Amino acid sequence: MLEFLQGAAYGLFLTCPPWCLVGLVKPELALPVEHPQRWRVLVRYGAVLPFISLLMWLTSLWGGFGPSLWGWLAGLVAIAVELPLERRWRRWRSRRQQRRHEAALRRERARSEAGVVELEPSRPPLGADEIVRALCRVKGELLDVDRSELASRVDRLHGRYRHVNEILEARFEPGELAFERARSLIEQVSLGAVDDFDAMVDRAKGIRGMDVDYVRRRLAKDATRLSAEETEALRRRLALIEETEIALRRLAARNEAALTALDDAAVRLSRVVTGRPKAALGAERACDELRRFIEGAERYGQTPRSSD
Repeated sequence: MLEFLQGAAYGLFLTCPPWCLVGLVKPELALPVEHPQRWRVLVRYGAVLPFISLLMWLTSLWGGFGPSLWGWLAGLVAIAVELPLERRWRRWRSRRQQRRHEAALRRERARSEAGVVELEPSRPPLGADEIVRALCRVKGELLDVDRSELASRVDRLHGRYRHVNEILEARFEPGELAFERARSLIEQVSLGAVDDFDAMVDRAKGIRGMDVDYVRRRLAKDATRLSAEETEALRRRLALIEETEIALRRLAARNEAALTALDDAAVRLSRVVTGRPKAALGAERACDELRRFIEGAERYGQTPRSSD
């Protein structure tokens, strides 16, 4: 091993000057970065790689009987092999970061369009009512059982609940019969959704810790080596997981119905006109009166004056 390391150190050190000359002429051939520069070539092949080869050589001095041929060959081709691998790794990392950035932008855009404000389970908003505090509680419980996809539904419901209440307060005065009736119905719909979230928490706790991928993999690959009792136990466990997931999807569908009801209420409330008109005449009547006035003014201007 030390002989191989010593040979690789010699081979790597000898290939640094040629690669440095190639990089100074055409930096994109000697550097794996997207925007190669000549100073990077000097740093890479004039300092970094020679230092690495020196460390390899010093490490190999502890023993051995001289550099080996395979070490020489490995050192000579090390840079030629490493460059395309590093380029591929950098492109993969760049694509992954780009995908994450685009996904984050899509999520942020969707939240802003839907009026979603993320709730902090441990810190409810100032002035939060009973429903908002309950939403913070169920979101924290869903996150505790590793169901973040269900916890995001809590934020959506909170956004709808806040939006419809803002419209309601803008259309009616607190204390009015219509305001109290609409507010009561909105609260009942939201409390029903909170009950569904509580049921989701209970169902998710029941299957927490069950690895469905492990069960399916055992049944698919090791079915011939499993006993009848173990096979039946695994199938029963898989059935329990699938039944729970079906129940969770049904609860999620009911949650979507609650969101739709709140959206419908917001749209219908926004159509209600409760304010008194500021104009004494309606818009169409005012236009007709203005048109007749202009016609009369034109006739007045066209009347000839009598001569003395």
